[in-house]
Amino acid sequence: MPSLRDTSDLISAVRANAAEMPEEEAVIHVHDPEQEDGHTSLTYAELDHRARRLAVYLRQHLAAGERALLQYSSGTDFPVAFFGCLYASIIAVPAPLPESNQREQLRVKGIVRDADVRAVLTSTAQLDQVTAWAEAEGLTGLPMLATDGDDVGATGTEAWEHPAVDRATPAMLQYTSGSTSEPKGAVITHGNLLHNIQAMEDALPLPDGGRHGGWIPMHHDMGLIGHLLGGVLTGRSAVLMPPMTFVRRPHLWLRAIERYDVKFSSAPNFAYALLNDRVTDQQLAALDLSGWRYAGNGSEPIQARTLRAFSERFRSAGLRTESVMAGYGMAEATLLVATAPNRPPLTLRVDADALEQHRIVRAEPTEDRYRELVGCGPLFGINAIIVAPDSGERLPDGRIGEIWLRGESVAHGYWNNETATQQTFGATTQDGDTGYLRTGDLGAFVDGDLFITGRIKETLFLHGRNLYPQDIEHEVQRRHTELRSLPGAAFTVPAGTGARNAEDLVITQEIRGRFSDTELARISAGIKQTVSREFGLPVASVALLRPGAVHRTTSGKIQRIAMRQLFLGNELRPLHLDGPPSSAQPA
Repeated sequence: MPSLRDTSDLISAVRANAAEMPEEEAVIHVHDPEQEDGHTSLTYAELDHRARRLAVYLRQHLAAGERALLQYSSGTDFPVAFFGCLYASIIAVPAPLPESNQREQLRVKGIVRDADVRAVLTSTAQLDQVTAWAEAEGLTGLPMLATDGDDVGATGTEAWEHPAVDRATPAMLQYTSGSTSEPKGAVITHGNLLHNIQAMEDALPLPDGGRHGGWIPMHHDMGLIGHLLGGVLTGRSAVLMPPMTFVRRPHLWLRAIERYDVKFSSAPNFAYALLNDRVTDQQLAALDLSGWRYAGNGSEPIQARTLRAFSERFRSAGLRTESVMAGYGMAEATLLVATAPNRPPLTLRVDADALEQHRIVRAEPTEDRYRELVGCGPLFGINAIIVAPDSGERLPDGRIGEIWLRGESVAHGYWNNETATQQTFGATTQDGDTGYLRTGDLGAFVDGDLFITGRIKETLFLHGRNLYPQDIEHEVQRRHTELRSLPGAAFTVPAGTGARNAEDLVITQEIRGRFSDTELARISAGIKQTVSREFGLPVASVALLRPGAVHRTTSGKIQRIAMRQLFLGNELRPLHLDGPPSSAQPA
C-alpha cells in the first residue's frame, strides 16, 4: 500500500486500497456488539464502487467545488456520501441531524447559510425529517438528495472520471464547535487530511488487523478523521457505532473495541468519567481490553483523576496503563497536534499561585495548594510555539502563553470569512516569524510535553488573579457527589456593587435527581463554601440547572460565553438560584 506522503489526493488513496485488498472490510457499522449478527459492513471494493456511482449522480445536481451538507444517522450511508463527494470534487459539509435541540438546529441553519450549501445529502430513512426541518427554517429551494435511493443506482459508474484534484483542493468544511464564538468553517484540503492522517499513523503504529473506531459522531473531527478516515485511508478499516448506543449503554463501546479488534479509539474526558461511573462490576468482569492499544482522551480539558480512575477501574479487564493516552488537536489543524502514546499518563502537580501568574512551577511534595495538569505529549507532524498573545513574544518552556501552530496540517483559512481568517491564520511573532495559526488556547511546554491550561477568552480575572474556569468547575464536581459526571460552567459578570471594572463569579451547574428546595439550598451553599475554601473566592451566584441545560459543543467543550450570555439575560430558568440574577446586559 503506497504511503499517504506520496499520494496526490484522497480518491487515489481509497482506490489504491480497493485495488490491493478489495475484499477486506473498509467500514464496519456496529448495531449491537453483543449479537452475532450485530453489524453491517462495506468492503474496500464496495466502498469504491458505491462512491463512484454516487459521484456520477451528484454531478447531475452539483458542480465541482459546490458544497453539500451531509446529515445522516449512524450507519454506512455517511461514509459512502462523504467519499462520493470526494469522487465528485464536491466539498462535503458534515452536520448533525436536526433533532429536537433548538440550539443545534439554529447552528446548522447558520452553517447552511455560511457555506452557501447547494444541496443536502441524507438517507431515505431521514429524508422526511430533514425536509421538514429545512422547510421550517425557511431553507426553500434547497435540493434534498437521498443518497441510498433507487435513482442513484440507475446512474451506474461508467461515466465516472477521476476529477482534476490535488493536495491543494478543498475536500471538506469542518465547522468549529464554537466554544467561545460563532461556528466557522475551516477549509480542509486533500493535503491537510493526507498529512494529518499520515502523522497519526506515524504516532500510533498498529499491528496487522488493528482497527480504528468508536462512537464519536461523523460531524465531529475525531469521529470523521480520527476514526473513519484514519481507518479507511491507512487500510486499517473503521469500526463505527451510534453515539446514542454509548450514551444509553456505555459498556457497549468497550464490547465493540474487544470484539472488533479496535486498537485506536478516542473520546472526550466526559466519556471516560461516564465509564467509571456507569459500567457495573458484572459488565467489567466480562470484558477483555488487553488489545486496546490507544485509548485516546482529548477534545475537552483532560482531568488527571479521570485518567487515574479509568486506568485503575479497568486494569482487571486487561487494560494497560500505557494505553491510556492524552492528546491535543483542533479543527483548524485538521485534527492531531500532539499526543502521548505508549506511556502511562504524565501528570504534573503545579504551584497554584505560579499558575495564576502564567507560569508552570512544580509544587513541593508538602504543598497543599496545587493544581494537577496532564501532559498531552510531543508534537506530531506540526510545529508549535508558545507566544505572549498581546505582544507576539516567544516564551520559554514553563511559561504559559497562546499556542501557535504551523505546518501542512493547518487549514487554509475559514470559508467565506476573510476577517476571521486574517485574525486567526498567518500570525507573526515579535521577531518577524510568520505563517502561524493562532489557536486561542493557552499552554506551555515542559520537557517536550505540551500542557494545555485553558482558553484565552475564558480565563477569569478576579481580585488581581488569573484563574482557569475548568479548575473551579472540576473542584466543585469532585467535592459534591450529587454533581459527579455532570457539566458546569464558571464565568464572571459585572459586579452588582457597581464598582468600575469589578467582576462577580457565577457558577452554573447541572444536577440530576429529585431534591427538595432545602436540599438544593444546601448543595448551593456547599458549592460556595468549596470555592471559598479551595480558591479563596466569593461566589456571587450559584444556579443549579436541569441536565442538558449547560451548553456544550459537539465535542463536549463547555460553552461558557454562551452560558454567561444566558445568565445576563435571565434566560437560564434554574431549579435553584442562590444569589441575585444579573440585571446587567451582555458585554
